[in-house]
Amino acid sequence: MTGLDSTTPRPTEIKLHQASRVLEIAFDNGRSFRFPYEFLRVYSPSAEVRGHGPGQEVLQIGKRDVTISTVEAVGHYALRPSFSDGHDTGIYSWDYLYALGEEQDALWQRYLDRMAKAGASREG
Repeated sequence: MTGLDSTTPRPTEIKLHQASRVLEIAFDNGRSFRFPYEFLRVYSPSAEVRGHGPGQEVLQIGKRDVTISTVEAVGHYALRPSFSDGHDTGIYSWDYLYALGEEQDALWQRYLDRMAKAGASREG
């Protein structure tokens, strides 16, 4: 998941659906994705979640009911959501969001598997 270049799809529409806790994003190549807030929170690109190198990821537990209170634009290349648990340091570039969308099912299963292995809960 590298930096932006001329081939990176750009968002044409971004919507927060508070009732269903989903961020919907449409890209200029016709693709669109619906991200549950919990998914975005547990895959935050911040150092707090990802660590500072391979194998240093911090398993995020108890995030099932997390919400996004605001979303701030970061330049013309990213979003920074503020989550209800106080997390607001993740900067989600367009290419990172697009990659999350393409890999969403596999990433979600990986998260569920890691939770089960750790004996952890998605509940708060």
